[in-house]
Amino acid sequence: MPKHKNDILQGTLALLVLQTLATRGSLHGYAITGVIKSASADLLRVEEGSLYPALHRMEQQGWLKGKWGLTDKNREARFYQVTRSGRAQLTRERASWARLTEGVDRVLSYA
Repeated sequence: MPKHKNDILQGTLALLVLQTLATRGSLHGYAITGVIKSASADLLRVEEGSLYPALHRMEQQGWLKGKWGLTDKNREARFYQVTRSGRAQLTRERASWARLTEGVDRVLSYA
């Protein structure tokens, strides 16, 4: 049986992370991946090798604010939350995603 590839389309990771944090509040990286996996009914997978550089990049851009804390299992982890700038970026990312999906849908529907 062929294995289905469910890697996230490049460019959508920021959208998914910002949306997850905007709706769920402050989370650490592993929890972010779990929410995305669960919310997508296991259709999307975020690899650690993609997530942590993206979180660092988004923090540098001012979209996220991170601080160290303890997980439910009493482990130290960096927790992220969306900043005001990040909420504005989420709005832009959502609009961009809507344009992209409309364009793809038009191509798929082209007769």
